[in-house]
Amino acid sequence: MKIGYLGPVATFTDLAVRSLFPQEESIPYVTIPECIDSVADGVSDIAVVPIENALEGSVNITLDYLIHEVPLRIVGEATAPIQQHLMVHPENQNRWKEAELILSHSHALAQCHKFLHREMKGVASERVTSTAAAAQFVMEHPERNIAAIANGLAAEEYGLSIVQANIHDYDHNHTRFVVLSKEERVLPHIELSKKGEKTTIVVTLPSDRTGALHQVLSAFSWRNLNLSKIESRPTKTGLGNYFFIIDIEQQMDEVLIPGAMAELEALGCSVKVLGSYPSFKL
Repeated sequence: MKIGYLGPVATFTDLAVRSLFPQEESIPYVTIPECIDSVADGVSDIAVVPIENALEGSVNITLDYLIHEVPLRIVGEATAPIQQHLMVHPENQNRWKEAELILSHSHALAQCHKFLHREMKGVASERVTSTAAAAQFVMEHPERNIAAIANGLAAEEYGLSIVQANIHDYDHNHTRFVVLSKEERVLPHIELSKKGEKTTIVVTLPSDRTGALHQVLSAFSWRNLNLSKIESRPTKTGLGNYFFIIDIEQQMDEVLIPGAMAELEALGCSVKVLGSYPSFKL
Protein backbone atom coordinates (compact mmCIF):
# COMPACT_ATOMS: atom_id res chain seq x y z
CA MET A 1 0.00 0.00 0.00
CA LYS A 2 1.28 3.46 -0.94
CA ILE A 3 0.68 6.30 1.53
CA GLY A 4 0.89 9.97 0.66
CA TYR A 5 1.65 12.35 3.51
CA LEU A 6 2.55 15.98 4.17
CA GLY A 7 6.31 16.09 3.79
CA PRO A 8 9.18 16.43 3.59
CA VAL A 9 10.59 13.51 5.55
CA ALA A 10 10.45 13.94 9.36
CA THR A 11 7.34 16.10 9.65
CA PHE A 12 4.89 15.33 12.44
CA THR A 13 2.71 13.75 9.74
CA ASP A 14 5.61 11.47 8.83
CA LEU A 15 5.86 10.48 12.50
CA ALA A 16 2.17 9.59 12.47
CA VAL A 17 2.55 7.53 9.30
CA ARG A 18 5.53 5.61 10.70
CA SER A 19 3.52 4.78 13.83
CA LEU A 20 0.34 3.80 11.97
CA PHE A 21 1.84 1.97 8.99
CA PRO A 22 5.47 1.04 9.72
CA GLN A 23 5.59 -1.61 6.98
CA GLU A 24 4.03 0.40 4.16
CA GLU A 25 5.63 2.56 1.46
CA SER A 26 5.19 6.28 2.12
CA ILE A 27 5.48 9.20 -0.30
CA PRO A 28 6.03 12.79 0.93
CA TYR A 29 4.21 15.70 -0.71
CA VAL A 30 4.83 19.42 -0.33
CA THR A 31 1.23 20.48 0.37
CA ILE A 32 -1.97 19.01 1.79
CA PRO A 33 -3.85 19.36 -1.54
CA GLU A 34 -1.07 17.44 -3.29
CA CYS A 35 -1.45 14.62 -0.73
CA ILE A 36 -5.20 14.46 -1.30
CA ASP A 37 -4.81 14.70 -5.09
CA SER A 38 -2.38 11.77 -5.04
CA VAL A 39 -5.21 9.54 -3.80
CA ALA A 40 -7.76 10.98 -6.23
CA ASP A 41 -5.30 10.40 -9.09
CA GLY A 42 -4.51 6.83 -7.99
CA VAL A 43 -0.84 7.51 -7.21
CA SER A 44 -1.38 6.79 -3.50
CA ASP A 45 -3.82 4.32 -1.95
CA ILE A 46 -4.40 6.51 1.10
CA ALA A 47 -3.27 9.91 2.39
CA VAL A 48 -2.48 11.04 5.94
CA VAL A 49 -2.91 14.75 6.63
CA PRO A 50 -3.42 16.94 9.72
CA ILE A 51 -6.96 18.10 10.40
CA GLU A 52 -6.89 19.71 13.87
CA ASN A 53 -4.46 21.01 16.47
CA ALA A 54 -5.32 21.47 20.13
CA LEU A 55 -3.87 25.00 20.20
CA GLU A 56 -4.32 26.30 16.67
CA GLY A 57 -7.69 24.72 15.90
CA SER A 58 -8.77 23.13 12.64
CA VAL A 59 -6.54 22.86 9.59
CA ASN A 60 -8.88 24.69 7.25
CA ILE A 61 -7.13 23.72 4.02
CA THR A 62 -7.78 20.04 4.83
CA LEU A 63 -11.46 20.61 5.59
CA ASP A 64 -12.11 22.90 2.64
CA TYR A 65 -10.29 20.70 0.14
CA LEU A 66 -12.24 17.62 1.24
CA ILE A 67 -15.56 19.45 1.10
CA HIS A 68 -15.15 21.57 -2.03
CA GLU A 69 -12.51 19.89 -4.19
CA VAL A 70 -11.83 16.17 -3.68
CA PRO A 71 -14.48 14.26 -1.69
CA LEU A 72 -12.38 11.46 -0.17
CA ARG A 73 -13.57 9.30 2.74
CA ILE A 74 -12.10 9.46 6.23
CA VAL A 75 -11.21 5.85 7.09
CA GLY A 76 -9.16 6.43 10.26
CA GLU A 77 -7.62 9.02 12.54
CA ALA A 78 -4.72 9.25 14.97
CA THR A 79 -3.98 11.77 17.71
CA ALA A 80 -0.31 12.50 18.41
CA PRO A 81 1.47 14.65 21.03
CA ILE A 82 3.38 17.61 19.60
CA GLN A 83 6.83 18.22 21.05
CA GLN A 84 8.85 21.07 19.60
CA HIS A 85 12.64 21.53 19.92
CA LEU A 86 15.08 24.27 18.92
CA MET A 87 17.85 22.87 16.74
CA VAL A 88 20.87 24.20 14.88
CA HIS A 89 23.65 22.91 12.66
CA PRO A 90 26.30 21.17 14.82
CA GLU A 91 28.86 23.80 13.78
CA ASN A 92 26.69 26.46 15.44
CA GLN A 93 25.56 24.71 18.60
CA ASN A 94 27.79 26.83 20.87
CA ARG A 95 26.43 30.12 19.55
CA TRP A 96 22.73 29.37 19.11
CA LYS A 97 21.74 32.27 21.35
CA GLU A 98 23.16 34.63 18.72
CA ALA A 99 21.10 33.05 15.92
CA GLU A 100 20.10 35.52 13.20
CA LEU A 101 16.89 33.73 12.20
CA ILE A 102 14.50 31.01 13.37
CA LEU A 103 12.61 28.98 10.79
CA SER A 104 9.51 26.83 11.25
CA HIS A 105 5.91 26.25 10.27
CA SER A 106 3.56 29.03 11.34
CA HIS A 107 1.78 26.74 13.82
CA ALA A 108 5.06 25.70 15.45
CA LEU A 109 6.15 29.31 15.84
CA ALA A 110 2.83 30.12 17.51
CA GLN A 111 3.10 27.06 19.76
CA CYS A 112 6.51 28.25 21.03
CA HIS A 113 5.59 31.91 21.50
CA LYS A 114 6.60 32.12 25.18
CA PHE A 115 10.04 30.62 24.60
CA LEU A 116 10.70 32.85 21.60
CA HIS A 117 9.57 35.94 23.50
CA ARG A 118 11.65 35.21 26.61
CA GLU A 119 14.72 33.37 25.33
CA MET A 120 15.07 34.58 21.73
CA LYS A 121 13.69 38.10 21.99
CA GLY A 122 14.62 40.21 19.00
CA VAL A 123 15.52 37.24 16.80
CA ALA A 124 13.56 37.27 13.55
CA SER A 125 11.38 34.30 12.66
CA GLU A 126 10.31 33.13 9.22
CA ARG A 127 7.51 30.78 8.19
CA VAL A 128 8.19 27.81 5.93
CA THR A 129 5.98 25.00 4.61
CA SER A 130 6.75 22.56 7.43
CA THR A 131 8.92 22.01 10.50
CA ALA A 132 10.94 19.43 8.57
CA ALA A 133 11.53 21.89 5.73
CA ALA A 134 12.95 24.29 8.32
CA ALA A 135 15.32 21.61 9.62
CA GLN A 136 16.37 20.70 6.09
CA PHE A 137 17.17 24.33 5.26
CA VAL A 138 19.31 24.70 8.40
CA MET A 139 21.20 21.53 7.50
CA GLU A 140 21.86 22.81 3.98
CA HIS A 141 23.20 26.21 5.17
CA PRO A 142 25.85 25.57 7.85
CA GLU A 143 27.52 28.89 6.98
CA ARG A 144 24.52 30.74 8.48
CA ASN A 145 23.84 30.88 12.21
CA ILE A 146 20.14 30.00 11.93
CA ALA A 147 17.88 27.70 13.92
CA ALA A 148 14.81 25.59 13.28
CA ILE A 149 11.89 24.55 15.45
CA ALA A 150 10.97 20.94 14.69
CA ASN A 151 10.59 17.48 16.22
CA GLY A 152 13.24 15.00 17.32
CA LEU A 153 12.90 12.93 14.14
CA ALA A 154 13.83 16.00 12.07
CA ALA A 155 16.97 16.56 14.14
CA GLU A 156 17.95 12.92 13.62
CA GLU A 157 17.06 12.89 9.92
CA TYR A 158 18.94 16.09 9.06
CA GLY A 159 21.86 15.77 11.49
CA LEU A 160 21.06 18.79 13.63
CA SER A 161 21.83 19.43 17.29
CA ILE A 162 18.93 20.04 19.68
CA VAL A 163 20.04 22.97 21.85
CA GLN A 164 16.73 23.49 23.70
CA ALA A 165 14.24 20.64 24.08
CA ASN A 166 10.49 20.86 24.62
CA ILE A 167 10.15 24.58 24.03
CA HIS A 168 6.40 24.43 23.30
CA ASP A 169 4.16 26.56 25.50
CA TYR A 170 1.75 23.80 26.53
CA ASP A 171 2.51 20.16 27.28
CA HIS A 172 -0.99 18.99 26.35
CA ASN A 173 -0.69 20.04 22.69
CA HIS A 174 -1.86 17.34 20.27
CA THR A 175 -2.65 17.10 16.58
CA ARG A 176 -5.29 14.94 14.90
CA PHE A 177 -4.34 13.30 11.63
CA VAL A 178 -6.92 11.72 9.32
CA VAL A 179 -6.44 8.79 6.97
CA LEU A 180 -8.16 9.41 3.64
CA SER A 181 -9.22 6.99 0.91
CA LYS A 182 -11.31 6.99 -2.28
CA GLU A 183 -13.67 4.43 -0.81
CA GLU A 184 -14.44 2.70 2.45
CA ARG A 185 -11.62 0.34 3.38
CA VAL A 186 -10.47 -1.69 6.33
CA LEU A 187 -7.05 -0.51 7.43
CA PRO A 188 -4.20 -2.97 8.05
CA HIS A 189 -3.76 -4.08 11.65
CA ILE A 190 -2.46 -1.11 13.64
CA GLU A 191 -0.28 -1.68 16.72
CA LEU A 192 -1.58 1.36 18.58
CA SER A 193 -4.01 2.05 21.39
CA LYS A 194 -7.51 2.43 19.99
CA LYS A 195 -9.46 5.36 21.47
CA GLY A 196 -12.82 4.46 19.98
CA GLU A 197 -14.93 5.06 16.89
CA LYS A 198 -16.12 8.24 15.20
CA THR A 199 -18.51 9.31 12.48
CA THR A 200 -18.07 12.68 10.77
CA ILE A 201 -20.91 14.35 8.88
CA VAL A 202 -21.40 17.65 7.08
CA VAL A 203 -24.71 19.46 7.58
CA THR A 204 -25.92 22.43 5.56
CA LEU A 205 -28.85 24.26 7.18
CA PRO A 206 -31.91 25.50 5.29
CA SER A 207 -31.58 29.23 4.63
CA ASP A 208 -34.98 30.31 5.92
CA ARG A 209 -35.72 28.15 8.96
CA THR A 210 -35.62 29.84 12.37
CA GLY A 211 -33.92 27.77 15.09
CA ALA A 212 -32.53 25.23 12.61
CA LEU A 213 -29.21 24.75 14.42
CA HIS A 214 -31.03 24.14 17.71
CA GLN A 215 -33.18 21.51 16.00
CA VAL A 216 -30.09 19.88 14.49
CA LEU A 217 -28.43 19.53 17.88
CA SER A 218 -31.66 18.24 19.42
CA ALA A 219 -31.75 15.40 16.87
CA PHE A 220 -28.50 14.10 18.38
CA SER A 221 -29.27 15.01 21.99
CA TRP A 222 -32.46 13.00 22.49
CA ARG A 223 -30.77 9.97 20.90
CA ASN A 224 -27.87 10.27 23.40
CA LEU A 225 -25.37 10.67 20.58
CA ASN A 226 -22.30 12.42 21.97
CA LEU A 227 -20.77 15.11 19.76
CA SER A 228 -17.05 15.77 20.25
CA LYS A 229 -16.90 18.64 17.79
CA ILE A 230 -19.14 20.99 15.83
CA GLU A 231 -17.59 23.62 13.59
CA SER A 232 -18.87 25.99 10.94
CA ARG A 233 -17.13 26.64 7.62
CA PRO A 234 -18.23 28.95 4.78
CA THR A 235 -20.00 27.29 1.86
CA LYS A 236 -18.21 29.73 -0.49
CA THR A 237 -21.57 30.60 -2.07
CA GLY A 238 -22.06 33.97 -0.41
CA LEU A 239 -21.47 35.95 2.75
CA GLY A 240 -23.20 34.42 5.76
CA ASN A 241 -23.65 30.96 4.20
CA TYR A 242 -22.12 28.18 6.30
CA PHE A 243 -22.15 24.42 6.70
CA PHE A 244 -21.38 22.51 9.90
CA ILE A 245 -18.87 19.69 10.37
CA ILE A 246 -19.98 17.41 13.20
CA ASP A 247 -17.99 14.61 14.86
CA ILE A 248 -20.12 11.92 16.52
CA GLU A 249 -18.40 9.71 19.10
CA GLN A 250 -19.84 6.50 17.68
CA GLN A 251 -19.47 4.19 14.72
CA MET A 252 -22.18 4.35 12.08
CA ASP A 253 -24.98 2.04 13.21
CA GLU A 254 -28.29 0.91 11.67
CA VAL A 255 -30.65 3.00 13.81
CA LEU A 256 -29.41 6.04 15.77
CA ILE A 257 -27.18 7.95 13.36
CA PRO A 258 -29.29 7.14 10.27
CA GLY A 259 -32.36 8.22 12.26
CA ALA A 260 -30.73 11.53 13.19
CA MET A 261 -29.71 12.12 9.59
CA ALA A 262 -33.24 11.39 8.36
CA GLU A 263 -34.62 13.87 10.90
CA LEU A 264 -32.18 16.55 9.70
CA GLU A 265 -33.18 15.97 6.10
CA ALA A 266 -36.85 16.26 7.10
CA LEU A 267 -35.97 19.70 8.53
CA GLY A 268 -34.65 20.74 5.14
CA CYS A 269 -30.94 20.18 5.84
CA SER A 270 -28.56 18.50 3.45
CA VAL A 271 -26.40 15.83 5.11
CA LYS A 272 -23.21 14.16 3.88
CA VAL A 273 -21.14 11.48 5.63
CA LEU A 274 -17.38 12.10 5.47
CA GLY A 275 -16.59 8.79 7.13
CA SER A 276 -17.09 6.37 10.00
CA TYR A 277 -13.74 5.20 11.29
CA PRO A 278 -11.51 4.00 14.16
CA SER A 279 -9.57 6.50 16.24
CA PHE A 280 -6.07 5.76 17.55
CA LYS A 281 -3.68 7.39 20.00
CA LEU A 282 0.04 7.64 19.29
